[in-house]
Amino acid sequence: MRREDLRNIAIIAHVDHGKTTLVDGMLKQSGTFRENQIVNERVMDSGDIERERGITILAKNASFNYNGVKVNIVDTPGHADFGGEVERVLKMVDGVLLLVDAAEGPMPQTRFVLEKALAQNLSIVIIVNKIDRPDARIKEIIDEILLLLMDLGASDEQLDSPMLFCSGREGIANYSPEVRGTDFKPIFDTVLEYIPGPEVAPEEPFAMLVSNVDYNSFVGRTAIGRIEKGSVKVGQEVVVCDWHDETVRRRGKITALYSFEGTNKATVDTASSGDIVIVSGLEDVTIGNTICAPDCVQPLPFVAIDEPTVEMTFAVNDSPFAGKEGKFVTSRQIRERLQKELLKDVALKVEDSTSSESFKVMGRGEMHLSILIENMRREGYEFQVSPPRVLLKEENGKKLEPFEHVVIDVPTEFQGSVIEKLSSRKAELINMAPQGESRMRIEMKIPSRGLFGYRSEFLTDTKGSGVMNTIFDGYRDYVGELPTRNTGSLVAFETGTSITYGLYNAQERGVLFIEAGVPVYAGMVVGYSPKSDDLTVNVCKTKHLTNTRASGSDDALRLIPPKKMSLEECLEFLAPDELVEVTPKTLRIRKAILDHSERARILSRAKKGK
Repeated sequence: MRREDLRNIAIIAHVDHGKTTLVDGMLKQSGTFRENQIVNERVMDSGDIERERGITILAKNASFNYNGVKVNIVDTPGHADFGGEVERVLKMVDGVLLLVDAAEGPMPQTRFVLEKALAQNLSIVIIVNKIDRPDARIKEIIDEILLLLMDLGASDEQLDSPMLFCSGREGIANYSPEVRGTDFKPIFDTVLEYIPGPEVAPEEPFAMLVSNVDYNSFVGRTAIGRIEKGSVKVGQEVVVCDWHDETVRRRGKITALYSFEGTNKATVDTASSGDIVIVSGLEDVTIGNTICAPDCVQPLPFVAIDEPTVEMTFAVNDSPFAGKEGKFVTSRQIRERLQKELLKDVALKVEDSTSSESFKVMGRGEMHLSILIENMRREGYEFQVSPPRVLLKEENGKKLEPFEHVVIDVPTEFQGSVIEKLSSRKAELINMAPQGESRMRIEMKIPSRGLFGYRSEFLTDTKGSGVMNTIFDGYRDYVGELPTRNTGSLVAFETGTSITYGLYNAQERGVLFIEAGVPVYAGMVVGYSPKSDDLTVNVCKTKHLTNTRASGSDDALRLIPPKKMSLEECLEFLAPDELVEVTPKTLRIRKAILDHSERARILSRAKKGK
């Protein structure tokens, strides 16, 4: 039997196609907030980094009421590194709103999330968003969506899915692109009509699949999921089991129960089949576990979480400036913080390395790990990280490495340089198609490590007008050595403070990362050189004074503004022998071996070895 008083839906789309903005509008128009209530834009993106970058990192739950029906809605991440979140969320819902940008059309993540939704036979409502964009190409987008559905083997019923046209920013939607809507009522009505209520079994013993976990210091670890069978109440004895691990059998008691009301959590005493709830009281519960009644211990099936593909080493900062800017600097504090992250991020893995001062941290991609680094940095942690490395596998005596499916939109005049650069990194061209009159869409498959260090180069080559999206494409045969960075580093020769005179001489040899008055140490990278070899520069050098020269004549020297590096740019820039020193105030690139003579000896031995 189905519950008609409830709908469980997820919003799925490619990154930046407007999911969070649409959810905002739906919550506001459904009367979830008071008329005089001040609500932030993108209320579902609660994290500082989510707001700054305009991306959703963690799946969020909310609910609203419409015509006497409660609608639980989940806003999912669109970035490929957080794809594991999407897979889990779809286990909780009976239908999805598939959002597609009216100018960009279906993108790699659109395909990924739609394929998962079709595989679970979910009902689909298609929404073409951003129809107010001046470059919208609605008729072409409709054809592209239908082609994608056919390509993914959609059923006749799924091919007949309703399609609406909206502007999330303006808060309007309609069934025809030719007629301007007035509100989101068409979306609400379509959700109630086309997405079924959850199939429920209220008489059966309680069972709930954990689709997400959260952690806070007040209630500990909490489990989020949909109740598949039966009902549950506070104080009830339960057993935690797992589909993939028969040894998991833990008894526990539910100490608190919450449901979603608007964007908040509301305490409830009981919940029944079909409800999406939060359960607390079970310490070691994790994603994929089943919470069930003790007299009927039957784990529910669950797709195993994808393995990490990229690793980095997090280590205690050992630079000459160590401990000056951070609040948490010891290996014990770093270990505790990483272990805490494991409680809520199951796509992450942490292992001890050969040294007690460092840890191997593995994740789904560079973005996944850079978000963790940024969060730790903002919390007061000081540490250093290695360049990202891909995780290799071995099967049947063959070495395998992760590959990415890359989709690039560029103006036609830049397509040649983009294809040339990626081909040199062992990329394989899959498809090319014009997008409008002046842009080209290029699809390629490339080893994941081939993209390390390329993104900033790509923006430079396309003068900031190119758009590149990637998604994990599985493991394939190892392709051998790849060309690494073709620029060298400008390395500080001595410890001190950068001086205008020293910087003026250094800028003739490359591009600088620092201005005058910045503390530097020997072995710190202060810029890059167009030549492939590293160059040592003395940015602390002062001009010798004579009877005819005054010290103030430095003022006449003109310095080129330095290139300011973001965390992602620092990680992309790293050569194999470099590290990023991360503190709450500063990001510094440095050589792993700071002593210039020692580096020279190692380089000399390496060249002789060849």
